[in-house]
Amino acid sequence: MASPQGSRAPLEFGGPLGAAALMLLLPATMFHLLLVAHSGPARLLGPPPYLPGPEVLWSPQTLLLWLAWLGLQAALYLLPARKVAEGQELKDKSRLRYPINGNPIYDFFLGRELNPRIWSFDFKYFCELRPGLIGWVLINLALLMQEAELRGSPSLAMWLVNGFQLLYVGDALWYEEAVLTTMDITHDGFGFMLAFGDLAWVPFTYSLQAQFLLHHPQPLGLPMASVICLINAVGYYIFRGANSQKNTFRKNPSDPRVAGLETIPTATGRQLLVSGWWGMVRHPNYLGDLIMALAWSLPCGVSHLLPYFYVLYFTALLVHREARDEQQCLRKYGLAWREYCRRVPYRILPYVY
Repeated sequence: MASPQGSRAPLEFGGPLGAAALMLLLPATMFHLLLVAHSGPARLLGPPPYLPGPEVLWSPQTLLLWLAWLGLQAALYLLPARKVAEGQELKDKSRLRYPINGNPIYDFFLGRELNPRIWSFDFKYFCELRPGLIGWVLINLALLMQEAELRGSPSLAMWLVNGFQLLYVGDALWYEEAVLTTMDITHDGFGFMLAFGDLAWVPFTYSLQAQFLLHHPQPLGLPMASVICLINAVGYYIFRGANSQKNTFRKNPSDPRVAGLETIPTATGRQLLVSGWWGMVRHPNYLGDLIMALAWSLPCGVSHLLPYFYVLYFTALLVHREARDEQQCLRKYGLAWREYCRRVPYRILPYVY
């Protein structure tokens, strides 16, 4: 008989030590980015010019505003007039199972509970889209309005950043049901990684370009703005096309829009798309994401590395996520996945990676 230890999945994110390091590094990185974005030099790799005192970091009014924001989003989440969608089938086909022994640091980082709920309130699903993404848009709009107060009107660069990111968030909310098939929902528990990421990292670091432009205005002419808009449009076209094709196929493989696509059968009964967007690279949606990320940073010019932090971070995130996804798909689909990788050798960027 195989030992229980041998059946456990390998630890991710460097195990307990990696999880502990990330729980310290992620908040520190977020504060560093916020401080240097407001400073004159705006050096991504240099130390912040000042450290705020405790009185700046703590405000009862800010805490109440944050709690009110979460309460408002929770109330909207619980409205009865909303569509109910079924999530993906769990790995054991019936119920969740957890190991008796675990590492408290690693478990706190990744989360022991896959879908923590109180009645119909799903904490992970709620945090995944609402407070952080909508808060990101509101922070951007506040920065746009503040720039208008300081300079008479928002700059073209600020309009582009706001517009691009509003489109991205609007897309996520419009296609909300698609989040049920993502790794965050189907695989990762609701621990520090997702809670901090959804509620703090997303709204405050994803708005970094708008924060930079408020304190470091950049000239941007219409010709360059048009090129940047084209880049963002190409990225969105790939991102939305790939995701829509995948979701349509999952819902109904006989749909005329996907019925002609070539597939590989698997032992689980599911089919792997091997043509269309998913025959170009294994993760075409990631490619679209990265092209859009570049377009969000280009309005900030090329004099500072700071606005490109999101591109660098998101590249590392997606490469790491793609590697995790590859391992899961290999365990799940076996030989069929190996055949898919042979047929589609490039992971994100055609002919490069």
